[in-house]
Amino acid sequence: MAAFAGESQANRKYLAFAKKAQHEGKEKIARLFTAAAEAETIHALKHLDVAGKVSSTSDNLKVAVEGETYESDVMYPQFIEQAKADNNQRAFKTFDLALGAEKVHAELYQKALKDLEATGDLKAESIHLCPICGYIELDHAPERCPVCGAKGSVFKQY
Repeated sequence: MAAFAGESQANRKYLAFAKKAQHEGKEKIARLFTAAAEAETIHALKHLDVAGKVSSTSDNLKVAVEGETYESDVMYPQFIEQAKADNNQRAFKTFDLALGAEKVHAELYQKALKDLEATGDLKAESIHLCPICGYIELDHAPERCPVCGAKGSVFKQY
């Protein structure tokens, strides 16, 4: 699991580095970071599977509900309190936005589990992701994100 964690963190870090390089106009370096991030994803997924952490969809949904619930009920509230104590407004804002989205993620995984048991799959035609805070809405993007207020027109559809 340490290998999975390391590769997962490298993936996210390299994607952040790619975004920065692209912002600075360094397209080839951005592509290198992006390719390396994908390589780290390949490693991470293999490590997770070898560790026996990928199961049936039903079991995976239950694990996802547990993880998202922990983040929304325990982890982010603690982080928010620490950010307040440190008077760190930037950290407070990112943690608060994540908290709002994580609560919804847990609810969506619970819905998916119920739908899976009832119909064999999620009863939604499309999934819409807010690129600002990570809020997810089923079937249509809202007019405004209920977590961060972003316009629905910026949501990414899956």
